[in-house]
Amino acid sequence: MNKNSNLILETKDIKKSFITKAGELHVLKGINLKIFESEIVAIVGASGAGKSTLLHILGTLDSPTSGKVFYKDIDIFTLDKKMISNFRNRHIGFVFQFHHLLPEFTALENVAMPALISKNQNKTNNLTNKEIIDKAEYLLEQMGLIDKRHQRPGELSGGEQQRVAVARALILDPPIVLADEPTGNLDTPTGKELFSIFLNLNKTKRTTFVIVTHNELLAKQCQRILKITDGIILENNYTS
Repeated sequence: MNKNSNLILETKDIKKSFITKAGELHVLKGINLKIFESEIVAIVGASGAGKSTLLHILGTLDSPTSGKVFYKDIDIFTLDKKMISNFRNRHIGFVFQFHHLLPEFTALENVAMPALISKNQNKTNNLTNKEIIDKAEYLLEQMGLIDKRHQRPGELSGGEQQRVAVARALILDPPIVLADEPTGNLDTPTGKELFSIFLNLNKTKRTTFVIVTHNELLAKQCQRILKITDGIILENNYTS
């Protein structure tokens, strides 16, 4: 991390509980962390440790039971639902293990979709439809998929679908990309290729990445590794 980097995400004593038939399940038990601009941070830990739950809270897909999440100086969960939705749309990109591409749409349409939604519903970008399509094509070209832009997800390999998902995450130039096991369904060479895309985006666009992964080799390529054990951060180590 550059010593002059600015704080972009911070959590203060985040706790998350769920009510189950067996009683209250405490998943996060007081998470305090800081993420800085242009960092690549890996979150590791055993299954059930709370990694994905934390990532969903950082991305405002879920809310904490208690505690605070700050984006720069914004206390995110004090915003109303519409403001949180607009914030998420503009500031955070998501890459999931299972792609979540819309099967009836082409790769190009899937990439363009978030920008079209933000333009037509949330009014949070000023791009024309042509500019959105041009940008989606540019991103697919960067991912090596320009020749596949008119194909639907079912016609693409798993690695190609994941690269489409990365392009979709980047269409609105979010300062932060949150990735939940992005290489989990990929073979080793394809996983390494995808991770190299993340590293290049971090270097060229200074995009901040927070990546939940079980892949220790990929985690070691990140600038920092956070290890969650039983709902708390036990390790916070810089790799270089």
